[in-house]
Amino acid sequence: MRMRLLITGGAGFIGANLVRIAAADPTVTDIRVLDDLSTGSRANLAGLDVELREASILDETRLSRAMTGRDVVVHLAAMSSVPGSIQEPVAAHSANATGTLCVLEAARREGVRHVVLASSSSVYGANPELPKSELTWTSALSPYAAGKLATEAYASAYQACYGLPTLAFRFFNVYGPGQRHDHTYAAVIPRFVHAALRNEPVVVYGDGQQTRDFTYVDTVCEVILDAVRRHVHHPLPVNLAYGTRTDLHAVLAELELILGRPVARRYAPARVGDILHSEADNKLLRQLFPQVEAVPLGDGLAATVAWHEAQLPLRAQLVPPSERQVQPVVG
Repeated sequence: MRMRLLITGGAGFIGANLVRIAAADPTVTDIRVLDDLSTGSRANLAGLDVELREASILDETRLSRAMTGRDVVVHLAAMSSVPGSIQEPVAAHSANATGTLCVLEAARREGVRHVVLASSSSVYGANPELPKSELTWTSALSPYAAGKLATEAYASAYQACYGLPTLAFRFFNVYGPGQRHDHTYAAVIPRFVHAALRNEPVVVYGDGQQTRDFTYVDTVCEVILDAVRRHVHHPLPVNLAYGTRTDLHAVLAELELILGRPVARRYAPARVGDILHSEADNKLLRQLFPQVEAVPLGDGLAATVAWHEAQLPLRAQLVPPSERQVQPVVG
């Protein structure tokens, strides 16, 4: 079955990687991206066979036009930062909760056959259960998490009330090439990699013993594309991670192995809204997507380092690591 695909937020980190992988799939006939470029970039789509429409998902007219003629929608557009949502809760609600409702209603109105949506492991919040199952209770600790719970609830409601096949994935700390380090709320791995490549201390919020279920972006995109190809839908949200709980010290140790030298650290107070531990129960994921295998952290981190090295034009001007004594910094 051939598909015409719309990706909201498709000029962002995960979206652009999904475009790259989908463009090589013979079942995808054409790809359209809708993105307001608030965090995404045209440069992320350079050289890819894709139609970019610059608009917000909150613009009903432009959203409907972008939806016209599409078979499948992958909804990734969001305000995707916990600290950012705490600073701007109303904006976060508009983008994440109202925005999802707008996407689902436009999809229903335009006759879209299938909608895949991005949720987040942040919805588990204060729940201490490990690994975290889709059947366990949730506890939003930030406006971002609350908005993602709304995303899941609306997806379920549209499936139940209107027969629109939906599938909401709970992403767990996605990382990889194309992820920005240079904004206020950047994720931990691009911040670590960029600082380490510049021989600067990495900043660790908290004691570094907090754990995350890091998932390489290509793994995430392969699962999404498999869902799109096989028209997979489910009444429950699905964890998209593989149960590989890793603390930040272990990530830094892996980074040191890749770089072949120590990485300095500077410790700062834990951030409001951050959870301590995260690990996915992946039984439902493996049941629905048995063919997809996760990229190991070491391989994914090495590819991420290589991408960041290519983005550092000043890299050659830095003092070679062998000529510097890099000591851990605590404080």
